[in-house]
Amino acid sequence: MALVRPQRLTTQQPLLPFDGAARPKPTIPGFIPYYNTPLGDAYWSDALPVLKALPDASINAVVTSPPYALHFKKEYGNAEKQDYLEWFLPFAAEIFRILPADGSFVLNIGGSYNKGVPTRSLYHFKLLLALVDQVGFHLAQECFWFNPAKMPMPAEWVTVRRIRIKDAVEYVWWLAKSPWPKADNRAVLRPYSRDMERLNQKGVRRTTRPSGHHIKPSFSKLAPGGSIAPNVVEEDAPADLLKFGNNAANDLYTQRCKEAGIEIHPARFPAALPEFFIKLLTDEGDVVLDPFAGSNTTGAVAERLGRRWIALEKVEAYLQASRFRFA
Repeated sequence: MALVRPQRLTTQQPLLPFDGAARPKPTIPGFIPYYNTPLGDAYWSDALPVLKALPDASINAVVTSPPYALHFKKEYGNAEKQDYLEWFLPFAAEIFRILPADGSFVLNIGGSYNKGVPTRSLYHFKLLLALVDQVGFHLAQECFWFNPAKMPMPAEWVTVRRIRIKDAVEYVWWLAKSPWPKADNRAVLRPYSRDMERLNQKGVRRTTRPSGHHIKPSFSKLAPGGSIAPNVVEEDAPADLLKFGNNAANDLYTQRCKEAGIEIHPARFPAALPEFFIKLLTDEGDVVLDPFAGSNTTGAVAERLGRRWIALEKVEAYLQASRFRFA
């Protein structure tokens, strides 16, 4: 499908009043939103100049999935593996600055193969080390997204020669400005498993497991609300995996894009991914930013959860289509 560039807005829509938090939406000097909602603003711009214009400690959480360093080029633009650190670290430095001491940076990033050989690149691990050692972030926790909808790529190694298996997991690094970011795992509790419910009914005796962990009778008691989510979390419990695909074909965004003849963003992440971290790391009224917004899934989720949001996207067609998420 050919990319259809929409008409740019000729007049700025008035900001809608924010009714839900004591603080107003943050403004960015020198930039006018492309569109806005009661809780958020979307900007058509490269992310770096907008990030530089934001005040220090003005954003509670950054949740994003930047273009990966794949060995084949994507239409939305992606840096080469050997240049990825040089490209990404200026963004990271500004993200560090605009976070408060208890702020978090959630980075979804996928791996890739080295060109021409069936071996994996280490670019994303090098990036993680640089974010900690050079920028100053703390790694709060490694999390993982299991995406069963991923294609068996590269085809040469997976489906032709059959010498590799299909990738199905992507890294989600929870980074923080300090060792003590704001977080509450009670906001992402999961329903108890049937085994835990049976254990609660039967009870347990005091014992020591082979691992050395001491099991007390109180271990079988069900705390209010549910079980604590693991770092690989599933949508729609019963859950043990952060498991959701990104191949939705009948959601409102996709349908409206087709009706309008606008190309659907080719690398959307599912709403459940930002939803999990926004619930875990922010409160209502906090500000969530996505500097590589794409179809603005993060902003739409933040709006639904009562968080204020800022979305930055340099491809106008993607930003125009992202309005459909707020229909």
